[in-house]
Amino acid sequence: MSHIRLARISLILAAIGLNAAPAMLGMSPAYAAEAAKPAEPPKDTVRPEIYKLIDPAQTKELLAAKNYAEFKNRIDTAAAMPNVTPYEDFILNQMRVQLGQASGDYPGTVKALTGMIDSGRLKPDDKLRFIDAVGGIYYSNIKDYDQAIAWFTRYGVESGDTLKQRQFIVRSYFFKDDFATAKAEALKDVAAAKKSGAIPPKDELNLLGNVGIKTKDTELYLQAVEELTRYYPSEDYWFDLLNRTRGKKSYAPRLDLDIARLKALAAPSKMEPEDYAEIAELAVLGGFFTEAKIAMDKGYPGAIPADKNKAALQKIRDSANKGAADDAKNIDKGIESATKSKDGVGMVNLGYNFVTLGQADKGIELMKQGIAKGVAKNPEDAKLRLAYALAIAGKKDESVKLLETIGGADGRGDLARYWIMYQNPPKAAPAEAK
Repeated sequence: MSHIRLARISLILAAIGLNAAPAMLGMSPAYAAEAAKPAEPPKDTVRPEIYKLIDPAQTKELLAAKNYAEFKNRIDTAAAMPNVTPYEDFILNQMRVQLGQASGDYPGTVKALTGMIDSGRLKPDDKLRFIDAVGGIYYSNIKDYDQAIAWFTRYGVESGDTLKQRQFIVRSYFFKDDFATAKAEALKDVAAAKKSGAIPPKDELNLLGNVGIKTKDTELYLQAVEELTRYYPSEDYWFDLLNRTRGKKSYAPRLDLDIARLKALAAPSKMEPEDYAEIAELAVLGGFFTEAKIAMDKGYPGAIPADKNKAALQKIRDSANKGAADDAKNIDKGIESATKSKDGVGMVNLGYNFVTLGQADKGIELMKQGIAKGVAKNPEDAKLRLAYALAIAGKKDESVKLLETIGGADGRGDLARYWIMYQNPPKAAPAEAK
């Protein structure tokens, strides 16, 4: 989270000509015609006695030799002279900035920059750059976040650009442990971005997640991870999102297999053998033997390791293999009995089995018929499974349309949103803020 460093100050000084030697009073040739004019107060000049102390030819060598004490002594001696003019004070502040930059005196640097900003001698664009630089030093170097907020806010007011340093204002609230304000401001920015059709900055979504961690607000953390998964999808985000959804207080364990199915698709590289074993075990319990066999073969392509779980895993594998072989031979025979049942759940489950066997169209039609007949227990679960069966079959539009009708506070509504997200990833990964 670096921002404007002191190295930038020298570039700014050079860009606006403040590294050049100041004009010295009495050093230009005098002409008779000029001498005849009425005397005027000197403008933008430095008296010889001050110039002698801050002569760039000498001070440059002092900085190169890191003789900061002598450099500072010369500035202080010049500043103590009587009747220092505003221009001379401006030049001395310029020298203080150079000293602060070289010696790492950040408080001295911002004090001198503030004097230059308030002098009225900077061009408007240069003044804004200096205001921005002061905010950056308070933020990155001094870590005085109240001052950083004040200066970045001033930059926004005077420039009219309230967005440029907005992220650093919100971060400053976080770093000063004002988590309530950081949360409120970040949520405001995310809502504004979404309303305008823009993609919320990744930095602010990460900040929301960190606020959730700091305040032990699990709902806020999950909200942040969901938004990160939506706009900046990665297998890490998907894996975290799905695992933490299972940890919600309102989550219903009956959806464990539904969660695991999406996890295997969205975050395959994060799947461990035990994750596939869980899918297989749950699928066997649900009567989805082909799905169970596929999961066990992925998790344990060879022999099951000889450890304390070998017997349990072997039992799952044996059940999956036996059931899958039976389904391959006899699954069509189950259609008649499922169709005769008063409850459509049998047709829904049988239809999903056909999908796992690679017969998506046939399976989806059975699932639709089962839902139309009526499912007595958790009928919306059946719709969810039909919706992601459609997704697996590549029927995105129909899937999304159905998913948009599915709700539930027990994890089902979450899964419906997640499947929509999975089928509608961003067209291109947004550029991250520097």
